[in-house]
Amino acid sequence: MQPFVYLRQSQLADVSADAKFLAGGTTLIDLMKLKVEIPKEVIDLSALDRPDMHEITQTDQGVRIGALVTMADAAEHQLIAVNYAVITQSLKLAASQQIRNMATMAGNLLQRTRCPYFRDISYTSCNKRVPGSGCSALHGINRMHAVLGASDDCVATYPGDFAQALIALGGDVETTGPDGKRKIPFGELHRPVSDGPHRETNLRRGEMITGIILPPEDYRRSLYLKVRDRESYEFATASAAVALKLDDKGTVADARIALGGVAYRPWRASEAEKSLINAELSEAKAAAAAEIAFREARPLSHNGFKIALGKQTLIEALLRAKSLEV
Repeated sequence: MQPFVYLRQSQLADVSADAKFLAGGTTLIDLMKLKVEIPKEVIDLSALDRPDMHEITQTDQGVRIGALVTMADAAEHQLIAVNYAVITQSLKLAASQQIRNMATMAGNLLQRTRCPYFRDISYTSCNKRVPGSGCSALHGINRMHAVLGASDDCVATYPGDFAQALIALGGDVETTGPDGKRKIPFGELHRPVSDGPHRETNLRRGEMITGIILPPEDYRRSLYLKVRDRESYEFATASAAVALKLDDKGTVADARIALGGVAYRPWRASEAEKSLINAELSEAKAAAAAEIAFREARPLSHNGFKIALGKQTLIEALLRAKSLEV
């Protein structure tokens, strides 16, 4: 690990361009040990005089989750568990209990889109680490890489679970920084690969997330389905976050779909959602939606199976959500 300046303050002063924020540290410290991240300053947020960043509250805008709330605390909170089952499930299926006890909600959203070639600096070709150097994964071992939203510049996969649930529900993030406060729809937080793999979010220099807003609607008919190589402590090979609203006749009034384990960034399947509106959700209709969700998939040499797996994961998630008793 390289030398760095450690700062722990109750109020944020001016933040340098080379500084990194430290919350739970479950990603940053890991990458610093690997010499992937080499910040000159690390700013510990745990001493900030911001009680609102440690609380979960209900407001007129919905449920607000403070940025420094741990994943474990959010997963057990009744405000979330009752109305946002997909959120609770995504958190409980993420990482291990020990990591969830440390990791924060905002930190989880901001974990790097990454792959083994990004984490191993002996591979010199990585556009995420060294812009313009190429992508070692493109013609390497790419079984776990993205089939949606990637390009020849980067085929890494966004690894988070909670982000899929949040983008499906249409949540927002609150931020603060040198330019003041703002609210960003979560679908606009992460940049596409075309903006350059080394720039993953639209956060500005010195800007940090202070809270996460879940929409006020009731999303009890929702779930998160995660398929992985082993049952615990593993990223998704494919996952689906879905939320449905059915009318009295069982027709789909609203559908929300996000896909994980298969895309470069948190992935909302908007066209697949539209195909379900005003229709009765049958297995055939779910399969048609899955075809739409993956029609622009771009397989690599080792991950073509993800397309079929992703489709079946989405079909199963939709049918399970339909059958929920709410």
